[in-house]
Amino acid sequence: MFSSFSVRRRGAAGLAVAALVSGLVAAGATVGASPAAADDAPQHQGGATATLGGLKTYGQAVIREGGERQRIAAGLFEMAVDDGGMLQTYCIDVHNPTQKDAKYQETPWSATSLNSNSHAGKIRWILQNSYPQVNDLAALAKKAGARGLTEEAAASGTQVAIWRYSDEADVEALDPQAEKLADYLEKNARDLPEPKASLSLDPPAVSGRSGERIGPVTVRTNAQSVTVAPPADAAASGVKIVGKDGEPRTTAANGHQLFFDVPEDAEAGTAALTLQASTTVPVGRAFASETKSQTQILAGSSESTVSATATAHWAEKGPIPALSAQRNCAKGGVDITAANKGDEPFTFQLMGAKHTIAAGDAQTVTIPLQEDQAYDFTITGPNGYEKRFKGVLDCRTAGSSGGDSSSPAPQPSPASAGGTGANDGPDLAETGSSNATPMIAGIAIVLVVVGGAAVFLLRKKKDEAGEGE
Repeated sequence: MFSSFSVRRRGAAGLAVAALVSGLVAAGATVGASPAAADDAPQHQGGATATLGGLKTYGQAVIREGGERQRIAAGLFEMAVDDGGMLQTYCIDVHNPTQKDAKYQETPWSATSLNSNSHAGKIRWILQNSYPQVNDLAALAKKAGARGLTEEAAASGTQVAIWRYSDEADVEALDPQAEKLADYLEKNARDLPEPKASLSLDPPAVSGRSGERIGPVTVRTNAQSVTVAPPADAAASGVKIVGKDGEPRTTAANGHQLFFDVPEDAEAGTAALTLQASTTVPVGRAFASETKSQTQILAGSSESTVSATATAHWAEKGPIPALSAQRNCAKGGVDITAANKGDEPFTFQLMGAKHTIAAGDAQTVTIPLQEDQAYDFTITGPNGYEKRFKGVLDCRTAGSSGGDSSSPAPQPSPASAGGTGANDGPDLAETGSSNATPMIAGIAIVLVVVGGAAVFLLRKKKDEAGEGE
């Protein structure tokens, strides 16, 4: 069995893909096992998913880098939440462009540039103590020592203060009152902890034997109650979602544990449960895009629909894997966590190294990636088990990534949010907005990737006297 892995690097000239051919390991699914459908599993740990609408309430700012001054629009973006709700966000990556209609997902700080930012807690303080959380603009102006604040000035002043901590940018608001607000917020900001997710499941993947309750999967949410949707084929497969007491569950709350109750005669397979709730997403939650659109941070939320999914894999005997993944910005890669609840060891190769997970054990392996690399790979296991992971490693602001440039690159766009000043340099429309969708197309390749990319093999342990590698 094998996994195909493709990786791309963003660049001014277009798309670059480097690869070498690798040998394959031949193996077959267990006779009589029902194949499990491949799970499309981006590193989304649950919560809100939304589409970027654009910059809605903004003023103007000037950013200085390399002896140059550039004018840039600064303020609040809006996002439409899937299945209902609206979000207001600020940018925390001024050098990176926004992508029109980009899809965003609620994301832990550890999977964004905030992971290495010692000032991340101060950004959350700014969000909680300024517009739009504080909508009494007269009171906010008084605290800042400003004569008065319009919504546009309040939004631009707040964004400027955030950029000083998110990007260490030398930036100031053009409106003098907005600049007073930015200075006040920067000076008074204090560290606050990361807010918890609106909804997540821990762990997102479990495994076990047929005839058992597989789990537990623990619910983490700020919603009063969540709806539990059973597997799509529950009526045919007989798989039920139950609580600790073994009773079927259609609703759950924070801290509740859920299990997959699999019939004893069930053939090897995979099922998923989905939780959904309506809640207010906590201020300060990060939102990241898989299309390399600039990372955002939540400033305000209406009552919004949030969701999370967990999967279960089962078999009668042999290795029974459960796979999940999460971006790890501290290590510069993607963590693949593989658990084995079977009665035989589960062996796989990763970047030339062999890893064996004993029965009942679990192991996490980090796939090293370069900043801005897009990845798309499928891991294949026993009994037709497949898991696909895709996304973009976006762990640093463009200015600190050591990449193409440390300064914002002007993007010509008809959606420009402000005029060009003769002394201020070119305008950065919507903090570098572009209508061009990035060239992140899936290229499935059975290859070993050169210099930092990886092909790794995940397979069932074969008969020692049989097939070789």
